[in-house]
Amino acid sequence: VEKVKNLHSQDIKEGYGSVWLPDALEIKFPNAAKEIGWQYLFPSKKRSRDPRSGKERRHHIMEDSIQKAVKRVSKNLKMDKRVSCHTFRHCFATHLLEQGANIRQVQKLMGHNDLKTTEIYLHLIDTKTNVTSPLDNLL
Repeated sequence: VEKVKNLHSQDIKEGYGSVWLPDALEIKFPNAAKEIGWQYLFPSKKRSRDPRSGKERRHHIMEDSIQKAVKRVSKNLKMDKRVSCHTFRHCFATHLLEQGANIRQVQKLMGHNDLKTTEIYLHLIDTKTNVTSPLDNLL
């Protein structure tokens, strides 16, 4: 996050530092596009011209760049299993459930409409280590 703040400060000094916002937001909050809270967490290395306004802006890093980086790292590490960005999504849900998160909360975070989709992660968690008998707490 600190790198993003520094990059944003540099862009502001150079007369840039704004991101694209939908028209309604741009009109309602004319300075929002330059505020740090609206900047991308994973910004592109290069600025590009916004076709709508003609302004030079920094866009977010492209999705395929992240996917390629994950594949490159997993290949360099000689990992046996296939790893993708989607793997992180599965790990996120699984770890939340392992740590005792409510399945409905996980469903909402994952954006699943049907709870059965979220329940798929239940078979991945190690329930033996998370279950404590109420009798154990009495001793």
